[in-house]
Amino acid sequence: MKVAQTELPGVLILEPKVFSDSRGHFFESYNRRTFREDTGLDVEFVQDNESLSARNVLRGLHYQIQQPQGKLVRVVAGEIYDVAVDLRRSSAMFGKWTGNILNAGMRPMIWIPAGFAHGFLALSEQALVNYKTTDYYAPEHERTLAWNDRGVGVLWPLEGQPLLSDKDARGKAFAEAETYG
Repeated sequence: MKVAQTELPGVLILEPKVFSDSRGHFFESYNRRTFREDTGLDVEFVQDNESLSARNVLRGLHYQIQQPQGKLVRVVAGEIYDVAVDLRRSSAMFGKWTGNILNAGMRPMIWIPAGFAHGFLALSEQALVNYKTTDYYAPEHERTLAWNDRGVGVLWPLEGQPLLSDKDARGKAFAEAETYG
């Protein structure tokens, strides 16, 4: 697996080794030993999630203020613009963001450590996204950072207004959001 650092320390792009021939391809989407050896991180995933989104659906920016989740995100079909925002007050990158295109054809994954808000925009007609988490979903601790907060300034590659859930439309401004120590 190839590992590349993003602009935010700890947020990693992971490219698996793909074995292709005339029949198609094969790759390990996750192997705990390989992940540990290549990233230096020994994490335990406890939950797998999958979402299907139509073009221009924006999900996020989500995080859990307690039971924070590290996420390993992979696009199974289609393409997304994936965003992570550092919400750790102790970090030199507090309030900064990184955005990366992930698609099923290139097969990169992104590791987002606990302490970050996460969201994505579906760029293809449909995007099927699978992600592993290091802690269980806890709706009582879930928070939403406003996707369009000017203080953070994420540059989403939008076509008009995004399609949002009610929860995402009511996200809090960065200045008012609960953050990590």
